[in-house]
Amino acid sequence: MFAHALDTAQLFPLIDANLAEAAEAVSTMQPAAVLIAAAGLPQGALATLAGQIGGRKPYIPLLVLDPPGPPPHNALPLWRSEANSERLVARLRAALRVRALHAAVLRRLSGDPAQDNMPEADPARDATALLIGRGGNYPALSVALGERMGVVGALSIEAAANHLNNRDIDGIVLGEGFTPRVVDAFLTVLSEDARFRNLPIALTSAPPARAYDLSNLETISGKPSDVAACALPLIRQHAFEAQLNRALQALDAGGLLDPRTGLLTSSAFARDFSRAVEQCLGEGGGLSVARFAFEPGNPRAQLDGARIISRLKRRTDFGAAHHDGSVLVVFSNTDLRDAHAIARRLSSVMRHTSHGRRARSDAVVTVATLMPNDTPKSLLARLYAESRRAAG
Repeated sequence: MFAHALDTAQLFPLIDANLAEAAEAVSTMQPAAVLIAAAGLPQGALATLAGQIGGRKPYIPLLVLDPPGPPPHNALPLWRSEANSERLVARLRAALRVRALHAAVLRRLSGDPAQDNMPEADPARDATALLIGRGGNYPALSVALGERMGVVGALSIEAAANHLNNRDIDGIVLGEGFTPRVVDAFLTVLSEDARFRNLPIALTSAPPARAYDLSNLETISGKPSDVAACALPLIRQHAFEAQLNRALQALDAGGLLDPRTGLLTSSAFARDFSRAVEQCLGEGGGLSVARFAFEPGNPRAQLDGARIISRLKRRTDFGAAHHDGSVLVVFSNTDLRDAHAIARRLSSVMRHTSHGRRARSDAVVTVATLMPNDTPKSLLARLYAESRRAAG
């Protein structure tokens, strides 16, 4: 059934291979994607093949039908008992778009090696999952997911919608505590919004009552650790796609943007900050700067905060993550009172992320505004002095 669906979709020529031939086929044929019928396949053999595929560039999507256990981190699971051929093709198309995006980034980098600051870390380490639920499995799911990625919790659908609008989310895990009618309404809204049609969504209760236009929707049952392990490959792929999009934006900006955060690099920030201060002093207007200081031993908190700021800041504002664990944001044409209000809103959005058993790390926020006798150096000195007092 699935082979026929792929043949009908005419995405590319199909090549059949058994397990013994698979490794050589991947090496010699340079496939655009690999589909494995994994029922009865030894877990070790699947892991070996996944490792071989995971090291190739550009990205090769690996779809695994009926994995015998938690799949390798780069193996997108699909359970045949709940799958249909249309969903397989949709999932493959979504994965191939990530491959095309990766190829575009590699092509751009080959033409300008000086801008090759593409992050090499596993995208799963930078991923953020939205956990929705109010049932008995919520605490255990929060810990299991948090040991693998960042987690934003929501006890209601309304809170989840707010997080989806304010943050970069790489996947949704829908836990217990909601009626089928509520789940149906939520999935319907997601399927009707183009932003979320490829977002990984893991249902931990009953399978959906009907089909949705959601290519990466999957029902995953079992222990919380198994749910997290099975959801991880889909969430990891989405995080990789987001990473690639930021890399393209950085390339378009001539290397002035940090591809991990979407904010300016430190050097670009210093240059723009000096110009903004000089322009404001010469032409009038207000300018304020906020410092979000995170726990030095928790770099992921700084990364989350920087991405939230990148998403929510106004087009006239700019910022950068710095090596001391802080994020600086400049608010153009903004007095001290309004800058405090903006900073409080950004800080409130940041408070919802947790990582396993680690307590949330709230930022220490300080704000300073430009005075008539200021220089860029004196304004930052006052800001850092306020930060030290706030931390004390």
